Amino acid sequence: METIMPPTKKARADATRNRAAILAAATSLFAREDISTVSVQDIAQAAGVSKAAIFRHFRDRSGLIQEILEPRAAQLREAVESGPPPLGPGAPPAEALATYVEALLDFVWRNRALIRAFEYLGPDAYYANDASRFWIAELTRRLAATAPDIDAEYLAYAVFTALRADVIDHLLTVPGMTRERIRTGIHTLATGVAGQIQGASGPAG
Repeated sequence: METIMPPTKKARADATRNRAAILAAATSLFAREDISTVSVQDIAQAAGVSKAAIFRHFRDRSGLIQEILEPRAAQLREAVESGPPPLGPGAPPAEALATYVEALLDFVWRNRALIRAFEYLGPDAYYANDASRFWIAELTRRLAATAPDIDAEYLAYAVFTALRADVIDHLLTVPGMTRERIRTGIHTLATGVAGQIQGASGPAG
């Protein structure tokens, strides 16, 4: 029987170096080029590795994109969970909600080309991944804190849908909306509607 030897220290070091080179090359290419035109071969050539090395480390192109996005999402989540207010805990409800919506919009804006790669992996891919479930749950919580009488869960899904990268790109390219107009609309949907419903359900003057 053939004995399978564990990888040597040099082999492990080479694998670590190749993985880092692949991530760096992919990040650079995705930032400069239309992501839909960047192939696995392009990334392998830029990283100085074989295509097989990319598949070995990341399974496929989507797995590579996910590896790039995950630390960025983790950084935002850490700020939401334990960072200083108003994004972190402790701010007044309305300020906490507005700051959170702004942070989500900024995250999507900066990463929308990468995010779009995941929006069509399956019918529920945009909503069902762990990161999205956290964003929606936190959005629901902050909406409920701002206006307890609204259907916070429904409105959270509506706002989160408005934050889809493909929706934002469509608004930019087809109707030709500006970033500021999109930003104002999303804030109005989240904070404006919540405030109107809260006011309408309050005591009459």
